Amino acid sequence: MSGKIVNLRTERKRRGRADAAEKAAQNRALHGRTKTERQVEQARREAADRAHEGRKVEPDKDRSDPD
Repeated sequence: MSGKIVNLRTERKRRGRADAAEKAAQNRALHGRTKTERQVEQARREAADRAHEGRKVEPDKDRSDPD
């Protein structure tokens, strides 16, 4: 009836680390994006910004009065 003696504090810490690692893995799968996905998103955002700036209407410099 003699089992292995286990330090409860050490076991609690080990279990906590395992739980944290499991949660981190779930979060990576849920929220993580690959480097390629981030680069594609950045390129799309920059293209949209350039297109938006290209369509910007500048006020007439000849007219000082808006009427």
